[in-house]
Amino acid sequence: MAMSTGGDSTEKPMSDINTTPLVDVMLVLLIIFLIAVPVAIQTVKGIKLPQVRFDPTTTKPENVSLSVTTDAAGQCAVYWNTTQVNSKELLDRAVEKLKAEIARQGGPGNPDLELPEAHIRADVNTPYRCVGGTIYTMQMAGFAKVGFISSPPPGAAG
Repeated sequence: MAMSTGGDSTEKPMSDINTTPLVDVMLVLLIIFLIAVPVAIQTVKGIKLPQVRFDPTTTKPENVSLSVTTDAAGQCAVYWNTTQVNSKELLDRAVEKLKAEIARQGGPGNPDLELPEAHIRADVNTPYRCVGGTIYTMQMAGFAKVGFISSPPPGAAG
């Protein structure tokens, strides 16, 4: 077999790499990623997530401190300061505390009325039904702010 290059003997055979298949593959991958990225990142526009930081709790004397745990039998145990109370006692005490604080501040018509808060400390192994029941009882009594007391992670600074 003879090969004819046709014409001038100074021409050399073409030895360049054909980049057309590479460009085709890259364009296909680009199109796939342009379609896949919006599908993978599904978010609702306009939502701003809160910034997490540790704020030390300022304890006011009018705030209620509750501790929630379970006893040896697995029953919920709620403590008002250091006194154990049942659900009815908790509700009665909370209502009386709220009434007394409103009266102390000049009645419900006071525009600068600051209602007390309920701060709940719960053991990490306490079932949520115990914590949820305590929150519900405090809200039924009229406490608008019910918060949790937790231990900050080691080395956390405000």
